[in-house]
Amino acid sequence: MLALALLLPLTSVCPAPRPAGAARPPEGALEGAFRPGGLPRAGWEARGPESPVADVQVSRKPASARPPDVPVVGVRPPDVPVAGAWPPDVPAVGAWPPGGPVAGARVFKPLAAEWRAVAPASRQRFVAEREPEPVPVKRIERRLTGFLAGRPGPVTAMVKDLTTGRLYRYHRGERLITASTAKVQILMALLLDTPWRELPGSVRHDADLMIRYSDNHAADRLWLRIGGAPGFTKAGQRYGLRHTRGVPGDCLDLYCWGITETSAEDQVRLMAALVSGRSPLPAADRDKVLKLMSGVVRGQDWGISAAACKGDRVALKNGWLRRVSTGRWAVVSAGLVRGGGHDYAVAVLTEGSAEVGQGIATVEGVATRIMKSFRACTRIR
Repeated sequence: MLALALLLPLTSVCPAPRPAGAARPPEGALEGAFRPGGLPRAGWEARGPESPVADVQVSRKPASARPPDVPVVGVRPPDVPVAGAWPPDVPAVGAWPPGGPVAGARVFKPLAAEWRAVAPASRQRFVAEREPEPVPVKRIERRLTGFLAGRPGPVTAMVKDLTTGRLYRYHRGERLITASTAKVQILMALLLDTPWRELPGSVRHDADLMIRYSDNHAADRLWLRIGGAPGFTKAGQRYGLRHTRGVPGDCLDLYCWGITETSAEDQVRLMAALVSGRSPLPAADRDKVLKLMSGVVRGQDWGISAAACKGDRVALKNGWLRRVSTGRWAVVSAGLVRGGGHDYAVAVLTEGSAEVGQGIATVEGVATRIMKSFRACTRIR
């Protein structure tokens, strides 16, 4: 961690006068917080090896010396101990972040972007992170209200930029059925118990049929293998799902995984677990699920893929199920859109369409109208 590299030893004289226009550090540095007005409570010294920045520590000792002032626009401190440790082209007057240095590092925060410390292997560098803009909630809602006017049935949706944390929810409290999107959770439940490399060939084949071709009988066989509804629900809890519970019993000629009620938020959580290092699923198995979802056969690759831009990678699973009680269709799409340095988890759930095609158009229209406010390249359908 880059400690205060420009520190005067305790025995040194006072630093040179501060250049005109230079900013004083405001309140909030770690280990010896600055008082309002920019003066520290005590002197600073750097201790530890001089070359690896990560080993330099900051301590506080009574003294009259204060840290040198933060550089003026475009000025890099002259005696930084590791080359490249400080951003060479400072876009604005440097200042301490209000919350203090990150983990003891001296961090430069310009007007619209923030420098954060990254420590690959043995050296530390700085990269710029632009603060995410707020999601234009009212604008999205106007788009959705106009589009959904006259369309049947309830709709719920969520988009989350897993890179920045920006998100949008539509009708958050709605609970609709999964249809065949439940097949992703069936596979992820299976892999929690047995890694892909240890699965028999017949089980791998069923997984391929279930995800890429949406084969219901393959899903039935794997449903039994994970322990049915209890195993499905338990796995969902491990992935952080809050509103998704397996339904026991038979539904006509299939088990009841297709009428599992869920939320858009749970489906986004499940998709996020496929790209998160904190997922209970190991990386190799996450990659296998994503590979299958990226290879959905032509004719079943509609849905959230409509919101993708040129060059994006899309991994999805769609569902369509006709309600026996109403004769209406539930049409669902959930997955990941990955491109431009961002991973977007997207879920759209609908019910009440008279035809599958109508439900698909609703799903794609909702997905593109939300994603348009996350990415300019998305075309509204």
